[in-house]
Amino acid sequence: MTESTNRPARAPRATTAKASTARAAAAPRAASPARATAAPRAATAARARSTPARRPAGPVTLAFDIGGTGLKASVLDAAGKMLADRVRVATKYPCPPTAMIEALGALAAPLPAFDRISAGFPGVVREGKVRTAPHFVTKKGPGSAVDPHLLEAWTGFDLAGALTEQFHKPARVANDADLQGLEVVRGTGLEMVVTLGTGVGTAIFWHGVLAPHLELAHHPFRKGETYNEQLGAAALERIGASKWRRRVREAIVNFRVLVNFDHLYLGGGNSGIMAGHVGEDVTIVDNVAGILGGIKLWEHDSHVT
Repeated sequence: MTESTNRPARAPRATTAKASTARAAAAPRAASPARATAAPRAATAARARSTPARRPAGPVTLAFDIGGTGLKASVLDAAGKMLADRVRVATKYPCPPTAMIEALGALAAPLPAFDRISAGFPGVVREGKVRTAPHFVTKKGPGSAVDPHLLEAWTGFDLAGALTEQFHKPARVANDADLQGLEVVRGTGLEMVVTLGTGVGTAIFWHGVLAPHLELAHHPFRKGETYNEQLGAAALERIGASKWRRRVREAIVNFRVLVNFDHLYLGGGNSGIMAGHVGEDVTIVDNVAGILGGIKLWEHDSHVT
């Protein structure tokens, strides 16, 4: 490091130091070895103040919760702890697969580094490939007309492969209700998960093992409409919370008879509306489970993804 110019006993050196400082300002890479070492040390100290001192032990997971209304993401350590606040953007329509991948790429850009990817998707997914994408095949979003070109583009789309190509990391994809269930079930008896959001999702677990996915939400429910049509966000907005709650309670009765669950979990963005209106065998879970389940997705057999 150059010496201070405030020491009178070394005035001749002070003149040299000023000249050296001027030369260093004009050509920073020509600085002395001591100065060259000081700059990286300063940069390292700055990084230490703004980032964790150590990389988390175990694999770090970029977890996506893909929804018909919004796209959400965070990065989780091996224990499922969020290493960054969850980020969210609105889902834009029309939404072909290429637009979805671009949107997820932009969403993840400010998040910390990661080793692998998990994604919950609102449709049937098998071995990383999309079988159905009811929200994203529409022209203007949920409830609007189906676009045949979007239907063709989404059917069979290798979402896991596209995420791997986008981020250069291994990826796993599952139905969003399945993924949320991986986070919340207790692993005892027959447990069912129902998500109430843009649409309705369902998942079934036997002693913690995920059953093959069934789209029960598309089964007829009442008045010639499906659970999805009667309990989705559009229906809630149209009929109001009071009537919507009655419909949800009726649906729970149906599922109790149909599935004979030991316990039911209600998740999704609208599940909180049911607080205080469910029985003892029903638990309302935080929608953040759709992100946190991304860790569990890597702990299950490949048929899940």
